[in-house]
Amino acid sequence: MSIGAGELTYTEISAQAEALNAAWEQLQQQKDWVAQYIGNEKYEEVIFIGSGSSYYQALTMAATYRKWTGRSAAAYPSSDIFLFREQTLNVNKKLLIVGVSRSGESHEVIIALDSFKDVTNWDHCGITCHETSKMAQMTDCLLSPLGKEKSTVMTKSLSSMTFMMQAAIALVAGRPELMAELEQVLALDAALVQKADDVMKNWVQTHEFSRTVFLGMGAFGGLALEACLKLKEMTCTWTEAYGTLEFRHGPKSIIEPGSQIVLMLSESAREFELKVAREMKGYGATVVIITAAAGSDTTFADLVLETGGQSLSDEARSVLYLPWIQYNGYYTAMKLGLNPDDPRNLTQFVEI
Repeated sequence: MSIGAGELTYTEISAQAEALNAAWEQLQQQKDWVAQYIGNEKYEEVIFIGSGSSYYQALTMAATYRKWTGRSAAAYPSSDIFLFREQTLNVNKKLLIVGVSRSGESHEVIIALDSFKDVTNWDHCGITCHETSKMAQMTDCLLSPLGKEKSTVMTKSLSSMTFMMQAAIALVAGRPELMAELEQVLALDAALVQKADDVMKNWVQTHEFSRTVFLGMGAFGGLALEACLKLKEMTCTWTEAYGTLEFRHGPKSIIEPGSQIVLMLSESAREFELKVAREMKGYGATVVIITAAAGSDTTFADLVLETGGQSLSDEARSVLYLPWIQYNGYYTAMKLGLNPDDPRNLTQFVEI
């Protein structure tokens, strides 16, 4: 039976609540992995590496690790590790390098993990959705069992892998309140996915934009880059992403009527970030805000998308922002007559 354009992507976005729950259950079976790797205090720093979407979620993983554990972590593109090793990392430190790859077949991640055999004080592990992949055969991996996808673009895989790593970090932190926050995310996600589907379908069908800019900071900085990539991949249109306050330092010159600003609003910097959004509204932009909860301070926006979970930390709430941006890409692609399952020039993983 033939599959219609976009059917794979739509099904996979819509199934992310199940993928998160499966990741949560799987983590309970892999607590030894947590203790051996990211929970092991012999490592002076944890380095998350990936390519494309996997690098963007690595940024969120690293931000979560720093905030929740108080220990050092960073994220880099995989290619930086094998092409610019000395410029990127301190070879004298005891490092754990975590490969992030949906397929476990990304050539750059595999080359990176294989490139430091000569460095005796570095170890590696990974997180993937495919237990038989090349990366899973070369290093110990966390596994998101329902993260596997047939569509080219990452959707439920990214949500479930990010959530799973955050749950592992919460275990490392030894803070039960963080695990309780993630349980609240599980409770919120299914209804949120349905709400995001309905709202974004209507929004895309009734609006046209010449350009879209995604803004985010902290744990949402990497997700803003991912939101930009989702729209770019699925629709072949030009989009950009910036740190929220950094956008004011030059890039804001592109804003004019017909521009859409999508702010992934944190609670940590809410007041400062909303000042940026109001400024862009003054320049003629249409402003969309994704936030835990609307308030009197967001009434100026053209659309406010509420994730719920206002009592949760920004880090825990991260994956609740993803359905909005994923459906935005999907419905925009369908409106343009494109197939988001198979974007131009793209494959599930990149070979070198």
